[in-house]
Amino acid sequence: MIDIIAISGSLRAASTNSALLAALAANAPADCHVQVYDGLGRLPIFNPDDEGDRTPPEAARLIEMITRADGVIVSCPEYAHGVPGGMKNALDWLVSRDAAVGKPAMLVHASPRSLYARAALAEIMRTMSFAIYEGALEIALLGKKPAEMEMILAEGSNRRAMHGAIEAFSGFIRSK
Repeated sequence: MIDIIAISGSLRAASTNSALLAALAANAPADCHVQVYDGLGRLPIFNPDDEGDRTPPEAARLIEMITRADGVIVSCPEYAHGVPGGMKNALDWLVSRDAAVGKPAMLVHASPRSLYARAALAEIMRTMSFAIYEGALEIALLGKKPAEMEMILAEGSNRRAMHGAIEAFSGFIRSK
């Protein structure tokens, strides 16, 4: 069984990125388990003085989840041509740890307009030594209401695309 942690860079209740990750989890192949991380908004702001024995519980939980996972999927919005602070903060908690080193990671996108954040996020994660899977999945959900997102994500072609993306990513994970 391949265990994958999925992280949404959005804290919005009606987040297109979170909806995409939930749909990915629901459409994963039988030999893959995708768990969506729900603690982004509870992470304290990273402070190097709070590492080691002083690591806050939610940061320790994230670090442990990433360490144990076979791979990581990130879906992240773009704010002002950059990565949202909450997502960057989560990554900052991993910087001085081994959790990211060589960890397979895939970026998926809910908006075709997030080009700056995509490049920045990929650069940040490569710098942290994540093994970035170059295959990508984009399902355009930008500006859609929850009911519309649900319909789009339930379309057969999108369900197959999600299943195929997870299947290809799990092959990448196995090759590492």
